[in-house]
Amino acid sequence: MTLCQSLPMTETDARLLNPLKLAYMGDAVWELMVGTRLVLKGLSVRHIHKDAVAHVNAKAQAEALHRIIGRLTPAEEDIVRRGRNAHPHHAAPRNQELADYQAATALEALVGYLYLTGQEDRLNLLFEISQGEE
Repeated sequence: MTLCQSLPMTETDARLLNPLKLAYMGDAVWELMVGTRLVLKGLSVRHIHKDAVAHVNAKAQAEALHRIIGRLTPAEEDIVRRGRNAHPHHAAPRNQELADYQAATALEALVGYLYLTGQEDRLNLLFEISQGEE
């Protein structure tokens, strides 16, 4: 799944990144993973889009984080904590609860960290658990 030749980063270098940068990367990776899963299900484009929107929002991502939280390593828990405590310079979207938005940012930071450090097997396992597929 690594799309960039300069990856993976060392875990130390990735931990030094601002958690919002990890979340930015994780948002893109999460959307790719959700979209890939839906395309492989053979759904129509309309249904892919509808289902993707339902899985790539703060509430759904907060629920996904809740499903995996007990399975994280101490290093992963630290990334999640840093992502949850990160303060973007904008408010949560109007239709999202602040707690869900913070949890979604935490999940995205974790996904970004795992992607950037080349931990694809771990990322795929946590994604499957988060989707109730384990």
